[in-house]
Amino acid sequence: MLEINFHPFQNLETERLLLRRLNENDVNEIFALRSNPEIMKYIPRPLAKTKEDALEHLRMIEEKIETNTGINWGITIKGHNNIIGIIGHYRIQPENHRAEIGYMSLPKYNGKGYISEAIKVVVEYGFEHMKLHSIEAVIDPGNIASERVLQKNGFVKEAHILENELWDGKFWDTVIYSLLKKNFKK
Repeated sequence: MLEINFHPFQNLETERLLLRRLNENDVNEIFALRSNPEIMKYIPRPLAKTKEDALEHLRMIEEKIETNTGINWGITIKGHNNIIGIIGHYRIQPENHRAEIGYMSLPKYNGKGYISEAIKVVVEYGFEHMKLHSIEAVIDPGNIASERVLQKNGFVKEAHILENELWDGKFWDTVIYSLLKKNFKK
């Protein structure tokens, strides 16, 4: 079984991005992400209705880092402190050496390659630092943009599971993409 340890917290860097630890100063951007119905339409979770909801989300992220059960980074463009999105490893399965990756970004930053760039460094962190064997992404089958960015980063479709998640009175399909460490290319 893996020993997961996110201490000390490690910022990640790419050519254009700095992925850093989130803090309460990010509440406005977290609120903008989690309250936007267009961003959240493929994520079966409640919309943030207040900044307190966003602060609660930040506290949950921090608790997962403190307990080594999940890690998220705020995605920033180098030279700018405001986050443009978040990305991280969720649902870590130490017994299976596997974790799920998740990400979201503010709409005005979509289509610029930022999420793809962030995925590369977060996947590398998962394989090199966390010693994962595989990383999965669970997406809504209608989220074509997410599907494309995963494929671009070497993820392959493992499964399309029909109506396996009940949210807000509707059963949702999920599609699972994954990447094995042996297939990861830096």
